[in-house]
Order: sequence, then structure tokens, then C-alpha cells
Amino acid sequence: MENGLPEDLSDSTQLPESDNDQRVYFAPYRWWKDAQDAMISDESDGNRGVLFMATPPSSYAGPMKLINNIFNSDLAFNLRREENSLQNGESGEVSISGRDFALVSGEMWLQALKWHSDTKVAAKCGKTFSAAEDDMSDVYPLQLRLSVLRETNSLGVKVSKKDNATELFRRACKIFSLDSEMLRIWDFSGQTALIFMNDKTKFPKDCQQQSDQELLLELQIYGLSDSIKCREGKKADVAVQNYNGIHSSGSLTAMNGNAGNKSTSIFRSNSSVFSGRSGEAGSLGLTGLQNLGNTCFMNSAIQCLAHTPKLIDYFLGDYGREVNHKNPLGMNGEIALAFGDMLRRLWAPGATPVAPRTFKSKLARFAPQFSGFNQHDSQELLAFLLDGLHEDLNRVKSKPYVEAKDEESRPDEEVADEYWQNHVARNDSVIVDVCQGQYKSTLVCPDCRKVSVTFDPFMYLSLPLPSTNTRTMTLTVVSADGSNQPSSYTISVPKFGKCEDLIQALSIACSLGIDETLLVAEVYNNRIIRFLEEPADYLSLIRDNDRLVAYRLKKDSDNSPLVVFMHQHMEEHYFHGKLISSWKAFGIPLVGNANNFVSGSDIHNLYLQLVAPFRIPPDGALDNDMDSTATEDVEGKEDNTCSTPDGDAKPSSAKGVGLPSDSELQFYLTDEKGMVKDENIVMNEPVPKIGLHRRFNVLVCWPEQLTKQYDTSLLSSLPEIFKSGFFAKRPQESVSLYKCLEAFLKEEPLGPEDMWYCPSCKQHRQASKKLDLWRLPEILVIHLKRFSYTQSAKNKLETYVDFPVDDLDLSTHLSYKNGQLSHRYMLYAISNHYGSMGGGHYTAFIHHGGDQWYDFDDSHVSPISQEKIKTSAAYVLFYRRV
Repeated sequence: MENGLPEDLSDSTQLPESDNDQRVYFAPYRWWKDAQDAMISDESDGNRGVLFMATPPSSYAGPMKLINNIFNSDLAFNLRREENSLQNGESGEVSISGRDFALVSGEMWLQALKWHSDTKVAAKCGKTFSAAEDDMSDVYPLQLRLSVLRETNSLGVKVSKKDNATELFRRACKIFSLDSEMLRIWDFSGQTALIFMNDKTKFPKDCQQQSDQELLLELQIYGLSDSIKCREGKKADVAVQNYNGIHSSGSLTAMNGNAGNKSTSIFRSNSSVFSGRSGEAGSLGLTGLQNLGNTCFMNSAIQCLAHTPKLIDYFLGDYGREVNHKNPLGMNGEIALAFGDMLRRLWAPGATPVAPRTFKSKLARFAPQFSGFNQHDSQELLAFLLDGLHEDLNRVKSKPYVEAKDEESRPDEEVADEYWQNHVARNDSVIVDVCQGQYKSTLVCPDCRKVSVTFDPFMYLSLPLPSTNTRTMTLTVVSADGSNQPSSYTISVPKFGKCEDLIQALSIACSLGIDETLLVAEVYNNRIIRFLEEPADYLSLIRDNDRLVAYRLKKDSDNSPLVVFMHQHMEEHYFHGKLISSWKAFGIPLVGNANNFVSGSDIHNLYLQLVAPFRIPPDGALDNDMDSTATEDVEGKEDNTCSTPDGDAKPSSAKGVGLPSDSELQFYLTDEKGMVKDENIVMNEPVPKIGLHRRFNVLVCWPEQLTKQYDTSLLSSLPEIFKSGFFAKRPQESVSLYKCLEAFLKEEPLGPEDMWYCPSCKQHRQASKKLDLWRLPEILVIHLKRFSYTQSAKNKLETYVDFPVDDLDLSTHLSYKNGQLSHRYMLYAISNHYGSMGGGHYTAFIHHGGDQWYDFDDSHVSPISQEKIKTSAAYVLFYRRV
């Protein structure tokens, strides 16, 4: 009989001859018993059966032995014959559980199937299983190897992976999960009795094995299909573990054909189809990880490693014998054991989303930086985990001392092999075997031209994201001598430049004189909150919505104290019908040099000089009288100051325009925020505390009427660094992965903080460094450097990286080409980061079986098309050699 039913079941009375049909059918015991109980007239031997208990073999090592078998060997278990187990259907009922199954002959199976095919009877009796012509998918052929063990009442059973299709073998693994409760299997076929009698003459020749102790029995499974018909006649997609599901260790908790329709995965005969439920997979390895509180970074990295081909085979095998518990650089083997256990749970048949609590607790113990429930970097976790797994699995128990020989006058190939052998002599693990490569590092001294070449191992490549785009910044320039009104300039600076780049660009834009300098400050709420005086500070510290002011100062007065003027004016408003007056800050602070200042009059005169450009001319005054104060051309300005007898500059009235009197403006020493009036600055009296500080702050109080004589809007309207339109969006940058690799490999000078000690000069030098790829690993991990960190800011690059999926060719970027190894790679996993630094989220895209990609979002796992895996969120790429 083939996999299915005869075309006309009602006419299927002619059954195959017993000599030609030695196959046994495996069905839920209840399904078969319901048919037998209904067919009371049937007095055949089908009512008698031999009970076997399916138990693990003596060598069974634990719950994960089953998963090991999926990848490394056959599924093996014992059938132990229960004495006095002869069951007579007339003598009493058998207590049936969800783990009871029946082995029946082809004739018995057809009779039961014929009875279940009667939809009227099935509806009347409320049965779940039914049969029809399309029930061909209900029969799955598997091959069992049965051997008589030394005990006369025990059979050794193996489901051989090599004799079954992959999907069918997975089905068998699910059915015969043996790590918890035992299965009860009733044999009504009589085939096992023949094996006990060692009567091989009853078996066809093609079913006999070369070994006298092992026979091949073809098992056909029925009743565990994808398309079981419900009582209403509707099809319900259910899983192999349809019968109350499978817990995370892979054991079947119930397999009763009448138990609900809890669907945790869906199988087709030749493919895997995903169920609609989140986090539940239809084939091995498609299992999510629960988020324990901002642990998405950890889940993303773990899923990528858990789907790395060579690591799967290793950790699902007998890796425990390689755990190094005594490595002082390791973690007593605990990280490796915790990771291995978690990976096995992820690959358990029918596993539900796994809560990685044990692994997280181990991680927090050995890496406190990942403790708690804050968000972290998946690449940093990946780097720690790869290094930790290597040390915990290092096969070298006692590391030998090795000393590199002088590389001069020797070919690079010889030196590189020596470096690698020395490295492997001290570091030998599956991580080294799979993930580590080697690059050539060349240092050249800028003075004596000494060349130093080393060959160092790498675990992953951290590639920069090159960008040719610049950043536009708008600043306001204010004269410190009152010669001009404030002017705004928009400049272009390197996106990742420093403050010195900003000063240089702005100096050119505003035509800064050789005797002038710029002091840049950030203004917020009418006060200076910080000065940008450190040239090496990165411009990433400056946000687009910041407001910056650059004050033009004389270079020869750099050592003189600076006066920072802040302004307040009296504001009147009504409150509950009463007129209330209060002081309110306005305008941007003004800065001037306190050259030889002695009295309050000096402060007063300097302030009047600084605010003179904001004076509104009276009616009838010529417009060109004020043009000189509003122009941006320094050379064309008109001098509006006159000299006092002592040589100090003093503002003069233009065309009879009067200046504020001494009593109209009040000056006070204040703090940096302008919130307090410390001491009153009195005209013609010494200024207290002047000269004690590099800068001192003065608060100027204006009467309301006086502010009407000045254009205070020029003091109050500061542009933002970058003001985007309401619907405007900056174009997304795009760069090729090959360009990132070229930027990583290009020659560049070392930074001042990374000076190299030249053995020839005997001095630390800022040498030039060049990296070259020399030896490529089996698994190539590429980290895209999206995040930049400074003492006060963190920034993320949203650059779109166009990376190859099916064919990453590194042959042109490799210095040494080993003809025996391929230089082409295929992408199989991506760790993604979405959002900003503070509130981002990590996921993983995994290539799993055939051409299908899946989105692993914590406990949610769902298919995703290959066209959607390329995004600007890609953070860590995982490639395997092809």
C-alpha cells in the first residue's frame, strides 16, 4: 500500500497480501480503539495486543540527548515488553492516556480508517478524526530499525536519519520524545513477535539487514497530520504537537487525538509553514527569546549566534567534555554551559519562547556592566560572549610561552603562519576554529621610516561608515567693540569634525582679521550656558536645535578679563486687577574686554559701546547714519566712538541722538545665570572683585521706556544651528559595504592618544598604520560602527549600508590568497538596532532553511521577505563561507 488511501475506500475489501505488506501503521490508540469498539462483530486478533514501554536507552544522558540525535546521530530508544500485558477487549477497559499508541497491520488500519470515513457515524459519535481521499497526507512513511537486545523482552529501536527525509525524521523526533513520561505502545500487528522469534523468513529480503541482530521495519504514521477534519467538516491547521503541545524540553505532554486544537506549529510534507501565533515556530530553531526587561540587545545577539551553523552542531553535540573549568581567563565554564543549555532549548522540538534568566544571571555575575535592566549594545555583548565562550572552551589547559621571532628578511607567509601557530598553541577552541581570522598590521615611523609588521588575530571586523557629506551650521557673530550689528552665517563643516573646524570655517565666512579671534558660546534662556573653548571637542556635542554665538575679540586682549553683560527690563502686567511690575531677562548676552577697567564708569561706557548698534534713530534722521553699524563689511564701518582724555573710547551721540543717562541703567555684579544682584556698580567708584576672575558677569537693568529706543529684536532672535522645514527630511546617506571595508583598510596616522613606541628612535611616534586582511574565518562577523561616544554625548549614524546578501566577494581585499579556501560569503544573520541611542530596540533577521528569512523580535518570530532585510538599522552582519 502506498502513502494514502485507495481511490474508493468503500471497495477496499481486497487488502494487500501479508507477504507483500509488512508495514506497520502507528496511530493514536484512542483513534484505533474507537473504531474497534464500534465494530463489535469483529472477533479478530485485533483485540489483542502486546504492551511495550518506550524508555530511553541506558546511555541516555538527559533531556537534550534527543536534540543531539537530530543533528549528530539516529534517534534511539528501547521498547521494553511488559509481562502479562495481553489485553482482551472483552475482559475490561484499558485506561487510555494521551501517550498511548497502537501498532496495527495494514488490514486493521484500513478497517479503522473505513469506519472513521463514515462522516455520519463520526458526527454522531463526536469523533475528531475523519478520512477522505485527501487524507493521503495523513500517512507518513518512516523506517525503524528494530533489534533484539540481550534481554529477551526488550527491543532496541532506531529511527535512522539517513533513511528518512529530514521533515519525516523531525516528526519522529517529536513523537518519540522520551525525556519525561514514557510512551505506551500496544502492538496489535504481531510484527514485533516475529522479531523476538528472530523469524526473518517472514520479512521480505529487502527489509532484512546485513546484521543478524538488526531488522528493518517500515513504520507508517497516521493521524498526526496537518489537515485533520473537525466535526463540522471544516479543516483546521494543527500541528504535530497538536495534542496539548510540547514543552520547551521537547517532550510530548499529551498526544490524544481528541484534545483541543492548540496549534504551536504547522508542518507540510516538504516545507515548513509558520503559524500565526507569535514566538512559536513551525520547525526547529524558530524559537523566540522572552524580553526580561530591556534585554532585546541580548536576545538579538544570542539569536545570531544560535543560528551560526558550526556552533549549532557543536553545542547540540557533546560539548561538555571540552569545557575548561580551570582556565584563569575563563568563567569556570559557566558561561559556556549556560549558553549551550539555552541554545539547546531554542532548538528543542516544539519549543515555546525561552526565558533566558539563567544565562542573564551568569552574564551579570561575570560581566557586571550587563547587569540590571538597562539597554546595552548588542555588539559589546557579542564581543564579550565570543571571548568568554572561547576561554571557557579553550582546549589548551596549560598555555605555553611563545616568543615571536624577528620578521626581518623573512617572507610574510612564513611570519604569518608562525604568528598563527603561536596563537593556536595558546588558544584552541571552537570559537577560534569558526570565528577567528588574521590581519596584517604595518606601522611606519614618520621620522626614521622604521617598518614594523605583525599578524594579529581578529574575532570580528569593526568597519567605519565613511561619509563625504558635511554638516551645515548657522551661528550668530557679535562684535565685542560695538562696531556691527549681529550677523548670522551658515557654514559647512565636517560632520564628524571638531570645534577647531568650526572656528576655521566661521573665521573665513565673517572675514576675521589677523588680530581677531572668536569665542563661541551656547546661549539658552538669555544666558550663556557654556563656552566652546576646547578645539578638540567634537561637533557632535552640538545639536541642531542649539543656538550659538561667536564673539569677535581682539587677540592682544586675550589675557584681559571678559565682561559678560546680561539684560533685564521692567515689565508691567495686570494681576487680579492690580498693576504688577517685575524684571524679565531679554536678549543675548554681550561680551567685551575689560581693558584697564577701574571704576563703574568704565563698565558703563563699555556697555553703551556694545549696545550702540541697536539704537533706533529718531524720526528724520538719515538712514545712512546707521548703515555703517548694520553692515557686515568691517572695512566700511564708521567710527561712532570718541576718545576721552585718558584715552578710553567713549560712545558719542550721532546727529544729536542722546544716550541713556547714568540713572537710567543700573549695573550689578551677578552670577552666571543672572539671577542675583550681588553688588551695585556705582559710577566713578572702583568695581569690586574686578580682575579676580577671568570672566565676571554684569546684570544691566533697563527701564521699560528706554527699551523702546533700541531694537531689542536684534538681541533676541537667534537662529538654530539647523532649522529643517516642517515637512523637510534630510536625504538618507548610502554607502556600500565594500566602501566601509576600504575605509577600514586604508592607511592613516595614529591618534595622539595611540602613539607607537619606535624601537629605532626609542621614542613614542605618531606612526602611520595600515591593516590588511590575511586569513579569513569560516564565519565572518562585521560590526558597523554606527555609534560614537564622547564624555558628554552619544550619537548614532543612520547611514544606509548596501551589503551583499548572497555573494560577498573579498578576494580583492585580501592580501594573501589561499587557493584552497573560498573568499566568498553568504549572509545568514543580522543584528538590527532601531531608534535612537536612549530609546532604541534590537531585533535579528535570520536565514533559516531554504531561501526563507525570519524576523526574531524577542519572543515574536515571523517570516520576512529577503527584499526587506536591508535597512539602515543593520548593525552587526553575520556571513558564512560558501
